[in-house]
Amino acid sequence: MNRNRSLQNYLKEHLSLYIFVGVIFVTGVVFGTVMVNALSLEQKQEIMRFLGNFFSSVEQGDFTDVNASFQQSFALHIKWILIIWVLGMSVIGLPLILILDFLKGVLIGFSVGYLVGQLSWKGLLFALVSIVPQNLIVIPALLICSVTAMAFSIHLVKHRFMTRKGAFYEPFMRYSGTILLSGALLAGVALFEAYMSPVMMKWVTPMLITMAQ
Repeated sequence: MNRNRSLQNYLKEHLSLYIFVGVIFVTGVVFGTVMVNALSLEQKQEIMRFLGNFFSSVEQGDFTDVNASFQQSFALHIKWILIIWVLGMSVIGLPLILILDFLKGVLIGFSVGYLVGQLSWKGLLFALVSIVPQNLIVIPALLICSVTAMAFSIHLVKHRFMTRKGAFYEPFMRYSGTILLSGALLAGVALFEAYMSPVMMKWVTPMLITMAQ
């Protein structure tokens, strides 16, 4: 009962922030999708050549070093949330957190938009196995970290003149705990990307290689 009440209070206090951050992220996705249409023919051809080489590498099994893949993937994810964590401890970092969420949306929107726009349903299939699965966890984790960081930053502004230990220590521990939990989830995502993503991509790359050449 207490947990349910705490969750309800948490959602009530932070719902507006979640909506705001969600809108920023979705705006980034839309912007990234629109960017695909702004590419010149030469740029589209260059990206397609890169994709052709990437598809061939996947087909040949070049992504078999799971340790290196895990390290690269986890490093990328953990750097992202650590930047958010640092920015949350400074008031001036608050708008930068929103910029990060917007850029994340742009990256996903552009990637999926380009694949679908150039490769039709086969591009959508590739996006479903290479982009969507991990982002079902990555995106919520980043949004939760962003909202928690913004809430902590706002707390600092409201209580900047308070000297009581509890005014900073307890919110900081909750804030850091959320970041650590998200880091653990992203470690699991990195394992998935290292072990499962290459296998799933290899299922669909044969039908894409000829289209990308």
